[in-house]
Amino acid sequence: MSRTVSGWITGSLVPHPSRTQLALFSTFSTDRQSSLHLHSRKPHEPSAHHAQFHSSEQTMGSIPAARLDPHAYASGRWLRRDKLERDSRYIAFDFDALCRRVVELCPGAASITTCDKKEGGFNRVFIFTTDNTKRVVARLPFVIAGPPKLTTNSEVATINIVVQTNTSIPIPKILDWSNDASNAIGSEYIIMEHAAGVPLHQRWPTMAGDQQVRCIDAIYQKVKEMVDVKFPAYGSLYFADAPLDSGSKQTLNQRFCIGPHCGAIYWNCNVGESRYYHNTKPNQGRWPDLPAYCDGLIDTGLSRVPPVEPVPHNQPRYHGSVEAHLRLLESGRAVVKKMSKDPRIRDAAAPTLFHPDLHKRNIFVSDDDPAVITGIIDWQSSSIEPAFWYADDVPDFARPGPPPLENQLESNSERCAKAFDVCSQFLVPKVSGPRLMDEALFRPFRYCHRTWKDGIVAFRHELIETSLRWKQLGFAGSCPFHAPTPEELAIHQMEYRTFEAAHELRNNLSSLLNTASDGWTPQEDWEATELAHREMFNGMLQAVLTNESPDDDEPIKDEEDLRAIWPFDI
Repeated sequence: MSRTVSGWITGSLVPHPSRTQLALFSTFSTDRQSSLHLHSRKPHEPSAHHAQFHSSEQTMGSIPAARLDPHAYASGRWLRRDKLERDSRYIAFDFDALCRRVVELCPGAASITTCDKKEGGFNRVFIFTTDNTKRVVARLPFVIAGPPKLTTNSEVATINIVVQTNTSIPIPKILDWSNDASNAIGSEYIIMEHAAGVPLHQRWPTMAGDQQVRCIDAIYQKVKEMVDVKFPAYGSLYFADAPLDSGSKQTLNQRFCIGPHCGAIYWNCNVGESRYYHNTKPNQGRWPDLPAYCDGLIDTGLSRVPPVEPVPHNQPRYHGSVEAHLRLLESGRAVVKKMSKDPRIRDAAAPTLFHPDLHKRNIFVSDDDPAVITGIIDWQSSSIEPAFWYADDVPDFARPGPPPLENQLESNSERCAKAFDVCSQFLVPKVSGPRLMDEALFRPFRYCHRTWKDGIVAFRHELIETSLRWKQLGFAGSCPFHAPTPEELAIHQMEYRTFEAAHELRNNLSSLLNTASDGWTPQEDWEATELAHREMFNGMLQAVLTNESPDDDEPIKDEEDLRAIWPFDI
């Protein structure tokens, strides 16, 4: 009998699980919100941020400054590349200079009374309270947030454009900012007023169903104002005097321009992921049209492929060679560029600005009337994308929950999901329209830039599916990617089963261990999580080793196979 990955993880097929293992399976079964970007994603599109901000409040007047470490990351640990992850979030800067600047920006203040340090996936945030009760937020980006100078400049410019293009979106006032880390503080920063109201994620559980629906409507009334703004190109927004080459920007007016995309995927700032430009030149935009945007995606994929074959280190069979990646990406370029000429895709690709993380933690509401939006924060990495790029993004306040209770006609979560569908379809059809179309029209665009990270099989699968359905999908002519032979298809299907097993393994492990998909866990849970992780690996390894007659289609047959797809460090 084949022992599936799912069976191993749940412990149902682990021979004689120990009492400790059983207790751990029970202990770690509770879901924890641990990602800022928990969009509705396909199997090979992971989430990117960590959600829960770790908070360490210090009373400046009574606790020695040494007790507050403003530089090091202290919120949690990672089961994979732990040291690299934490080192990438270390910020060397002058905390005293930051405090002095905050006091200078608060008329009538003489000192800071409290400082609350919070950490997300890409920034360190300090919430200061001064002696005249003024609350001010200072946010410093980690190096992984995006390209130096550009990321901060773009966020401030985006906020200014959103505020100044006839929208009524409430955004806290920026008091000071710098995109030059050589300043007196020693880091890029944004200092702004604290948002009015209360965070929606705190207020949401106590809201009645009709309040939640009215709140969703209010959010999308604001979103509509932003989505309706028209732009002539794809990329990120900047001030006109941003440090950009003239050829990489398109002027909007005397104050603003569109320039290179500042998203981390286009730059060499991802933990453990290098960029190489021997096969292609850097292509971060801006892009004047959809075919150019497609070139940016493919060139980004090429920039991840190393110049020589890396030394194999538990690399899964489905990953593919350097040469295979290069061939597939060039084939993929021809496919997505031909698809981009289809009128349906062109119509769904209007350059659109959207909030990159529209979830409850970034929305503030009135405590008296939570249908009144008082602030929307965290505009970092906002960008102008084809409208269809946002089609899969479902905010956390609109996700269907468990089925309604007995005698309950409809659960609040179901009602909110319906409210989201209605509001988005009527208020922002430019973004919601592609959601109603066949997703196969857009899937190749989503995965072409990450073949080296996912393994070649993921993007190859999209191209095969597109090729087989080319006529059915209504495309003209023939597909530039030729369907595989029966023998090639059989090999691909075997590799894709292993790929699916790897992602099932990651998802189930993350759920059982109560971690984010990349293995992040809060500092206070680290020792117990690490121990549980090792016990789970040993239990699954024992199941593999004692499975003397695996089925032919079983993707995990031996220890080497298991280690190759295990998502965390062992």
